[in-house]
Amino acid sequence: MTETPANQPLHVLQAIEDGWNAFAKAPWTFLLFQALVAVIALPFAALTAVCSARIASVPGIPDIHPVGAGILLVVGLVGYIIVVLWGVVGLIRGSWQCLEGVKPDFNTFTRWDGEATGRLFIRAIELFVLFAVIGLICSLVGFGLVQINQALAIIPLIIALVFFIYLSINQKFLPFIALFKNNGSFEAIQTGRSVVDPSWWTVLWFFIVEAIINAIAAAFQYGGLFVVVPVLICISTAAYRQLFGSEDQTGLISGN
Repeated sequence: MTETPANQPLHVLQAIEDGWNAFAKAPWTFLLFQALVAVIALPFAALTAVCSARIASVPGIPDIHPVGAGILLVVGLVGYIIVVLWGVVGLIRGSWQCLEGVKPDFNTFTRWDGEATGRLFIRAIELFVLFAVIGLICSLVGFGLVQINQALAIIPLIIALVFFIYLSINQKFLPFIALFKNNGSFEAIQTGRSVVDPSWWTVLWFFIVEAIINAIAAAFQYGGLFVVVPVLICISTAAYRQLFGSEDQTGLISGN
């Protein structure tokens, strides 16, 4: 299939149509894999919740030694993160193949790719660090302003909110950049900013439309939310390909 050139404008309705058509190529495969991810992740999530409650001394929790609870908490948290990252990589790989016109088999979703999972995790940490730095700076400025006048503390709060919204939109496609682009530390964040900024308001509209779709699915409770996750990933993948192109620089799809 001919590669789509990068830096194209985002057409929201086209992305929704292409994403839905991609999901429709293998709906049961998407849902079966998502169910598998949920089944594997659930024990880790439960272990994390129980051990967190034990450390916090919540009544009614089984008596576990604090050291043991701490170790099990780490095991549960690490296991849950790994499974979720594996699930995200699998769903994005499957949606990409569907958008290429290929019906993916189940192995396309389940295949483990340690390098891709690591890149996805590191890019998420980098974005978290960036948010944390902005939050810390605004907190320190706010603390200083409170000493002058309490009313002034709202200024850094507003600035932080604006930055968080701005970054949330221009880093909307960071998982895809992490998986399909060759970028060094924090380069993925810069790539997202440089490509998305010219279409920032369109991407904001796209974000709102996805939120509306998610809200509609929530009206059908867990069943609707379960189905809408792979659909939204397919839609986001289609939007990413419009903006960034369809080149797989890392070999995620081929497995190289």
